[in-house]
Amino acid sequence: MLTVVLLIIIAILIIADFIIANLLYNLALNPHGDKSKVFDGMGFVFENDHPGNLFKEIAPEDVFIKADNGLKLHSFVVEHPEEEHSDKWLIGVHGYMGDAREMGWRNCEFYTHGYNVLFPDNRGHGQSEGDYVGMGWDDRLDIVCWIRYLVEKYPGCQIVLFGVSMGGATVMMTAGEELPDNVKAIVEDCGYSSILDEFKYEAKCLFHIPYFPLVATANLLTKIRAGYSFQDGSSVRQLKKAKAPMLFIHGDSDVFVPSSMLDVVYDAAVCQKEKLIIKGAGHALAMDTDPKLYWDTIFAFLGKYVK
Repeated sequence: MLTVVLLIIIAILIIADFIIANLLYNLALNPHGDKSKVFDGMGFVFENDHPGNLFKEIAPEDVFIKADNGLKLHSFVVEHPEEEHSDKWLIGVHGYMGDAREMGWRNCEFYTHGYNVLFPDNRGHGQSEGDYVGMGWDDRLDIVCWIRYLVEKYPGCQIVLFGVSMGGATVMMTAGEELPDNVKAIVEDCGYSSILDEFKYEAKCLFHIPYFPLVATANLLTKIRAGYSFQDGSSVRQLKKAKAPMLFIHGDSDVFVPSSMLDVVYDAAVCQKEKLIIKGAGHALAMDTDPKLYWDTIFAFLGKYVK
C-alpha cells in the first residue's frame, strides 16, 4: 500500500511539473501569449511613436521572402533615393516580442549616416510566420536568409548587422555562421550569453524559482514543441567561430540581461572587437541614456570597416 501511495504521489508531481512547465513555455515562448508578467517592472520601452521614428518620415517597403524551412518572413525596407545611391546596408534586429516597427526609431541614425535599412520581423513576430519565439537561435538562420537576399539583389553591398536584446543575441549567434564577405561588421546591444544562461537568470530573479525541475522540464518541452533546446542557443559558442568585427554594448544597470554577460560574450569572441559600457543604462536603454557616446562609438567603430 505504501508503494502504491508513493507511486501515486510521484505521478501527481510529474504531471504537475509538466503542467507548470507548459505554462512557463507559453509564458516565455508562445508569441501569442500574455507577456505582462515578463515585462512588468523590467524597464522595457516600446516607442513606435518616438519623435525620431524613421517611418514617420518615410513609408517603408514591405518585403517578403521564404526561410529555408518554408516560413514566410517579413521585413520593412527603406532605401536612399537613387540620386543618393549607397551600397551600405543595415540589418536591424528587434528584441523579444518587438517587431520591425520598433527598429524604425532605434535605427534612424543609420539611415541619416547613409545606410539603407532592412528591419526583419523575427519568426513569430510582426508579419513573419512562426508559432514560437526562437530566442535568436532559429532566428540566426533567418538573418542568413536576409543577408543572402541583399547580396543577390545588390552584389556589391556592404552589410552591418545590429541587434538589441534578443536581437543582440541573434546577431551574435549569426556571427558564427558562414557569412559572405559583404558582412563588414556587427554591433550587438545587451544580448545574452546563451538562452540557458538567460532563462536560469530569469527563473531566479524574475520568478524566484530554481532551474530544476520546472525550467528544466520547460526546456524539454521547448525541444519537443519548437525543435531547439536552451543549450543549443549559445552566443558564446557561436562567437568562437566569428570572423566579422564586432562591437559589444551594455548598460551597467541592466536587470533583465545582467551586464556581467558583456564580459562573457566579449571574451568569447575571436574576431576584432571593441566594447562599450553605458553607465546608468537599464535594459535596451543605452542609446537613450547617453545617445552621443552611444552613436559616436558605433559610427567610429563602423568607419574602420565600412567605406
